[in-house]
Amino acid sequence: MGIFTRFKDIVASNINSMLDNAEDPEKLIKLMIREMEDTLIEIKSACANAIANHKKVRRFLDDIQEKEAIWIQKAELAVKKGKDALARQALQEKRRYTRRVEGVEIELTELNVIIEQYREDIQALENKLKSAREKQRMLVQRHIRAKGKKRAQEEIRRADSAEVMQKFEELEQQIERMEAEADLVNYGRHSALEGQFDALETDDEIEKELSRLKSSQSLKNDDTTDA
Repeated sequence: MGIFTRFKDIVASNINSMLDNAEDPEKLIKLMIREMEDTLIEIKSACANAIANHKKVRRFLDDIQEKEAIWIQKAELAVKKGKDALARQALQEKRRYTRRVEGVEIELTELNVIIEQYREDIQALENKLKSAREKQRMLVQRHIRAKGKKRAQEEIRRADSAEVMQKFEELEQQIERMEAEADLVNYGRHSALEGQFDALETDDEIEKELSRLKSSQSLKNDDTTDA
């Protein structure tokens, strides 16, 4: 495919439509950008060659215009000296250069048109390339978001599965058993401080009971003595 055919296809292409119909949009946009970059390099190279050729032709035109002017001066000098035959020969040489000037000027005009067209093509392709690169950046971001969303949805589905919920329930039951076992370790035991107070209360009860026994025994003894 030639450079101009590729350029026309690229500029005429609808990037959005192509990406919408592509199986792998990211891969396609990369290929499109590479093709645009290669084509842009070729067009710029062709434009540079045309500009260089234009400068060369311009110098050639200046040279033959200078020679044309010289023969005009010679013809004028021959007329001044009354040498009509010599003047005619000078004018013939001048005409030869005049015709060459006209041909070179046409060539320069055509080169100007070509160079201008190259510049317009370069601008159009650079705009297309800019649009493609922006589209590539958006595609990459969308791809990253899509992968993240897919991963999140997979995690949500996995977390909602019966198997995962059963594992959570089993873990919860295990923790409850551990808490119950921890409570049973000290079940029925009092702290040291509580034990001391319990002992004091027990001592008081025993002393009271002992006092009652003594009082009861004393009363019995008194009754026996009276009898």
